[in-house]
Amino acid sequence: MNDLSIIVVSYNTRDLLLQCLESVLESLEQVQAGGRLSMDARAIGRGYEVIVVDNASTDGSAQAVRRFFPEVRLIENEFNRGFGAANNQAIAVSQGRRLLFLNPDVRAQGNAITELLRFLDRYPRTGMATSRLKYPDGSFQDSAFRFPSLWMVFLDLFPLHPTLARSSLNGRYPPSAYRRPFEIDHPLGACMMVRREMIERIGGFDEAYFMYCEEVDWCMRARHDRWRIFCVPEAEMVHHGGGSTAHLPDEMFVELFRSRLRLFGRYYNPFFKVAAKAVMAAGLWWEHGRWLRRYLHGEVTEERFQDRRWALSQALTLLIKGP
Repeated sequence: MNDLSIIVVSYNTRDLLLQCLESVLESLEQVQAGGRLSMDARAIGRGYEVIVVDNASTDGSAQAVRRFFPEVRLIENEFNRGFGAANNQAIAVSQGRRLLFLNPDVRAQGNAITELLRFLDRYPRTGMATSRLKYPDGSFQDSAFRFPSLWMVFLDLFPLHPTLARSSLNGRYPPSAYRRPFEIDHPLGACMMVRREMIERIGGFDEAYFMYCEEVDWCMRARHDRWRIFCVPEAEMVHHGGGSTAHLPDEMFVELFRSRLRLFGRYYNPFFKVAAKAVMAAGLWWEHGRWLRRYLHGEVTEERFQDRRWALSQALTLLIKGP
């Protein structure tokens, strides 16, 4: 068994994927070049592996990985199996005592990877740790969140004011919290380092989620099993955001609704589920009115309006019939 398995699931993100792999390998090679007696080098003294699972990309992602990174283990799926299922494929063949799950639109910075690795080694009851994230322009990005609440459901559909969107009501931790490691409910799924012992106890990703909320479900199970989850700001990474989903906005809108309903159905009480569905139904109605106004004012084409109407109708069907 080696010290670290780095797992990246990719879908039509060729250029971002290559940048991600380059940053990861460059970071770890610099660590090893620093000498075996350094703290970082000792953290991966037994070596590491990088595994890419390509979910049937059509942009040449798999071919590019084979060409430019032959040292990376590549798993090519014949169809898009979803985020959780693809990660589980990599978990099944991985050899690391720690597993780092990265989105392909993430770039490792400095010694971020070994900072996370050392943190898990230092605190045995920590099952998962995430890094500080920033956008490519260097601005702050939330990387840690509280578990979903009714306020969060409401503010996601009715963004009343940017201040509220950035507040604890919307599940955010204040930027001041990112000055030192702090305990969190769950990280953004873009970057998660996980202890193998935790996976062996609670299992991998729930494959019922095709996209979204997998990490929330995972962390709820982890917390139920008394594992702690931390954000480690000393580890910093760049995250573009939406690399795999931006080109399918309507389909991903539906998947987000499906995943949230599945999460609420599994972990929340009856009152919450009824109230959340009422808020989501009102949000769909409001969203339809907003898109209709944009269409009537010539801000979007009829084709784009109809695509959004399809997504809204699919989400409404999920509300009525269930995910």
